[in-house]
Amino acid sequence: MGAQDIFWSVNVKFLRLRQKLSQEALAEKLGISRVKLNAIESGRTANPTVDDLINFSEYFRMSIDSLLKMELNKLSDQKLKDLEEGSELFMKGNQIRVLAITVDKEDKENIEYVPVQARAGYRSGYADPEFLATLPRFNLPTVPKNGTFRMFPTVGDSMLPVPEGADIITRYVQDWTTVKPETPCIVILKGDQDFVFKQVTINQEAGTMLLQSFNKQYFAYTVPVGEVIELWEYYSFHSKALPEPQTDMQQLMRMLQEMQNELKELKKRSSYK
Repeated sequence: MGAQDIFWSVNVKFLRLRQKLSQEALAEKLGISRVKLNAIESGRTANPTVDDLINFSEYFRMSIDSLLKMELNKLSDQKLKDLEEGSELFMKGNQIRVLAITVDKEDKENIEYVPVQARAGYRSGYADPEFLATLPRFNLPTVPKNGTFRMFPTVGDSMLPVPEGADIITRYVQDWTTVKPETPCIVILKGDQDFVFKQVTINQEAGTMLLQSFNKQYFAYTVPVGEVIELWEYYSFHSKALPEPQTDMQQLMRMLQEMQNELKELKKRSSYK
């Protein structure tokens, strides 16, 4: 197998100039020294660290795979915008989302529990094995051996009948393009945005995720995929509370929702004829 071309240094310089930034300005935004940035752009950093890859990837909204393997200055402006806004390449495993895990004494993956008070730390430390080692962890015999699982607590009543305060066991989603419409997921968002438990529908062309609640009192909304750090697909939930029986009004609302969904399907079918 021949050597793989690596475009790390030329891509960093190209993306900096594309934003019309000096080395000093970009270095300040990234929290690194100008000397280090100059070394990267000059090709003197042959093996970038994982921290640097994540840092540059998140700032430029570009996948790590693209930063390393694609000669970005050969792409059209539209293609670059597609990559930045969440193209199919960005949402697939090619992004190389760095996922840290912990294992037990038998080298089996643990299920880490991310309590509410650890959410802020999780956003900055989700790829840090040392941070994950501080989280509670456990194993369940009923969880499949394939896949990486993590548990998150719910907050609020937007996903009733899943009780408020339930703990959601989830499976890590590497390739977002495999997610079927209205799949319940824990969505880890950037910045000060909260972790949310929603039904996720991905629009690959627009590079967005539609987030809907089971509880129809809450409005659906969309977020750019660039705002999403991780996606964890629902597997099961654990709760001390028993789900409350549906009221007549809730049952009526559910029936109306089902009718609306059926009408949408009929319209889609008729449009294909």
